[in-house]
Amino acid sequence: MIELDVTIMGQSYRLMCKADEERALREASVMLDKKMTGIRASGRVKGNDRIAVMAALSVAAEFLSVKAPQGPLSDMSILEVQTKIAAMHRVLDTALTPQEALF
Repeated sequence: MIELDVTIMGQSYRLMCKADEERALREASVMLDKKMTGIRASGRVKGNDRIAVMAALSVAAEFLSVKAPQGPLSDMSILEVQTKIAAMHRVLDTALTPQEALF
């Protein structure tokens, strides 16, 4: 584990991470700093906690809309894949519930 110092919206944070995760964590902190600074600069959201929540929602929305570059699921977002998997679970649960009585 290594210690990593990052700055987000003018506030310094000391984080711990594995050596091979340092670059990703630095990039994530830069991305978060840009999002939070942009939200603060817009003037529509006041308070660091609210700015952090808005930035987290923005990142989560971006994540859920990401699509795989290729492969059988490339035309679907992560959210669409999660929805399809949940539907499959419901179908399986419905089909397997009567079987539980046999055991």
